[in-house]
Amino acid sequence: MTDPSSEAQVVLRLDNITKRFGKLTANDAISFDLRQGEVIALLGENGAGKTTLMNILFGHYTPDEGHVEVFGERLPAGNPRAALAAGVGMVHQHFTLADNMTVLENIVLGTRSIWRPGFGRAQARQRIVTLMEDYGLRVDPDAQVGSLSVGERQRVEILKALFREARILILDEPTAVLTPQETDDLFATMRKAVALGLSVIFISHKLHEVMAISSRVVVLRHGKLVAEAKTSETDRARMAQMMVGSEVAAPVVRRADPGAALVTLAGVSSPDIGSAPGLKNVDLELRAGQITGLAGVSGNGQTALADLIGGLIRPASGTFHVKGDAPRGWSPHAAISAGIARIPEDRHKTGTIADFDLTENAVLELYSRPGFSRHGWMNWRAARDFAAKIIQGYDVRCPGPETRIRLLSGGNMQKLILGRVLETAPSVVLANQPVRGLDIGALTYVHEQLLAARDRGAAVLLISEDLDEVTALSDVIHVISEGRLSPGFARGALTPAELGVWMAGDGFEEAPHAA
Repeated sequence: MTDPSSEAQVVLRLDNITKRFGKLTANDAISFDLRQGEVIALLGENGAGKTTLMNILFGHYTPDEGHVEVFGERLPAGNPRAALAAGVGMVHQHFTLADNMTVLENIVLGTRSIWRPGFGRAQARQRIVTLMEDYGLRVDPDAQVGSLSVGERQRVEILKALFREARILILDEPTAVLTPQETDDLFATMRKAVALGLSVIFISHKLHEVMAISSRVVVLRHGKLVAEAKTSETDRARMAQMMVGSEVAAPVVRRADPGAALVTLAGVSSPDIGSAPGLKNVDLELRAGQITGLAGVSGNGQTALADLIGGLIRPASGTFHVKGDAPRGWSPHAAISAGIARIPEDRHKTGTIADFDLTENAVLELYSRPGFSRHGWMNWRAARDFAAKIIQGYDVRCPGPETRIRLLSGGNMQKLILGRVLETAPSVVLANQPVRGLDIGALTYVHEQLLAARDRGAAVLLISEDLDEVTALSDVIHVISEGRLSPGFARGALTPAELGVWMAGDGFEEAPHAA
């Protein structure tokens, strides 16, 4: 993208922003400007201070020092309404839409009472249609949001911000759940928006996308602004090095030597759960010493497959075998006993208990094992030793095993879960979105550990909405769409664009030969 003129108007200024939480300095005298028609990529490791900085911008936090200016006017500290009124909008990674309402109703929600007769519907509709035409955001205003694809929902979120006359737009991990084609559409929209004068802060860990869409990068590390650069004058390797403070090398993926099938599904189906599809006649093998990748847009049956293998549900039809046996009384406890360990999709909701400390979270799924308990009594010394081993071995950055896990960054929380899983030497690893929202350093570390588990002989199921991750690590790749599973493709057999076609639901009628 062409770098805007240095004469362009400064629309946002963060001046000497400092924020402390006790002894922790989350933001340390951070200052930078955003100009009209510019896309800045805000980069940094998990825990670098990006989220705190955005919370200060939106008034959720009050800075200890410094201030924010929008269009030359100082924003009142701790006042979210002031940021919205000044023209700042944000699209979060996890959408905040009402599924049972229409696109039009979602967009105008909060700007006027939708219960008032008419609520200015005709006027709102005309304005929304104009915004769609101006920015290339195609979506049916009368469609219920619950019926939309992920990419369409994201367009609604952007339209919400534009409808509120946002002139500065913050996009938080906007491509995390998009197909390659939807990402291309989003970038086309961003380019149109920038040409019309919108300014964008783009938060992403996908450095190739940062290279494609941003004009400048701003890098935070340990709460400090450590680097700024024109995107055209840097590269992905240099950006990664600026983020972590040292060179980051992608793990070497060697050829797999697969062994016996440890988990087998043949013609398996499971019920739909609300609007989420179940499995539809799925055939799948998870083999020892192999990473099987599952690509797909969020909400297409990944949850059903993960729940089945993790013991949360049972097949409605078809056959399901673990290590050659059809399990009876399948449950989470039975799955753990069979050597299946899981990295859950949501580390906050299902992976940890926020007010438990690291020791308690480290043994959440292991407390009944010999060594941790006897006759119903916990051996807390052994549990703390186990947690300390994970903290040291997996570089979990925290004060100690007694730390409440809710105080950790997402990356460090994920490392604890990873250690909890891999230190038990499982025979099957269910890795569901294992690096979602992680920085390049933490991501590389998780990938190295999954490859090491594979090389030790574990069967790894990698479920990810990040196509780059799936294609880089997986020995065999399947695509899931509306509960249907594609044939298995060897790494490199299909291009990302071809896999994206499958992710969009095409190709199932005429399945190509699997490699």
